Amino acid sequence: MKKSIFVLLLTLGVNGFLLAQTADETQVTAVINNLFKAMQTNDTVLFKSVFADPVTMASVMKNREGKVVIERETGIKDFVKQISKPNPRGAYNEEIWNMKVQLDGDFAQAWCDYAFYLGNTFSHCGVDAFHLVRTAEGWKIFHLADTRRLQGCNVPQNIQDKHK
Repeated sequence: MKKSIFVLLLTLGVNGFLLAQTADETQVTAVINNLFKAMQTNDTVLFKSVFADPVTMASVMKNREGKVVIERETGIKDFVKQISKPNPRGAYNEEIWNMKVQLDGDFAQAWCDYAFYLGNTFSHCGVDAFHLVRTAEGWKIFHLADTRRLQGCNVPQNIQDKHK
């Protein structure tokens, strides 16, 4: 009998933990989706709301000579300026798939593939890697890194069709 109660309590505890983790994953994913919604709609208030202060960013890519370079930024000031006005070539559309979220208490990381379009014109693809912290206001991005490339994108067909 005691063993049965122990197993029941252990099962309830594990299930409660998994449900809490699922809610956190949903919240982390919502923050990331709000970032891309803000970029698409030029919503600087929403854009700023997803970031912690301070925030760092990095992009890994190859330059014209084929050498790997890392571009680093501290802060989002230039990013905010870029998205604050509609781009004459079209909205900033960053499509993501294969989202994976991992959590440890108040820390989360998310990794996803992406394809970036200006309007419906393909620009580049790669992976996005987000580090987030749980704050009193909810999950906030404190570091964002990405890769950028023009080939080997494997963009899902439904995303390609959306931008035809």
